[in-house]
Amino acid sequence: MTGFCIRTRTNQTIRFAFYSEATPLTTEAFAKALAFSATFYHAKISGQEIWTDNAPPLDIPQENSSVFAEPGEIVIGPLKPSRNKIAKCIGIFYGEGKLLDCGNIFGKVMDEDLPRLKSLGDEIWRQGGQVLLFENLE
Repeated sequence: MTGFCIRTRTNQTIRFAFYSEATPLTTEAFAKALAFSATFYHAKISGQEIWTDNAPPLDIPQENSSVFAEPGEIVIGPLKPSRNKIAKCIGIFYGEGKLLDCGNIFGKVMDEDLPRLKSLGDEIWRQGGQVLLFENLE
């Protein structure tokens, strides 16, 4: 498993690489959940982030977990521990930001696709929610 991609409503593809060594449980569970779609919105307080609270529920513990994510990283809120405030949420950071609670940072956009991710973040910020399709990387 090397990664996955998201497709936008204009059929743009943005590719991500898994952090397989740092997040083996998250990577495996997320890959098994592919393909799926969800509506993403722009975050209000966590910075340059698009997010959804309708992620596949991953019944896994925290791993490589933090409230701080680098630009281009993707984070998912696992179901364990049950007190996690971002369970079933996915956040994709296209710039600086900070999460409300710890999430599993399990991948990062490929360097050459970061400009497309930044454009997508700006588009969602200006125009509102957008359905994104997550698929296996071909």
